[in-house]
Amino acid sequence: MATSAPIDDVPTHGEGIRLGQFLQLAGLVDSGGEAKDAIRAGEVRVNGEVDLRRGRQLQAGDIVTLRGRGARVSR
Repeated sequence: MATSAPIDDVPTHGEGIRLGQFLQLAGLVDSGGEAKDAIRAGEVRVNGEVDLRRGRQLQAGDIVTLRGRGARVSR
């Protein structure tokens, strides 16, 4: 997957994290409402593909991008 967005590693705890939660943890959005709106609008990509599921379970190595910024799920 090629992306021009700068990618930051964001450590998480446990087996997985939901997409909406990760957007907030990574600082890509300020609130759960903003995460919900961005996901619903098709602005969020997971591993290069638009994902409309706020509850999607992310795993280590997944890359999430939004508005030219990116974050990688790490442990």
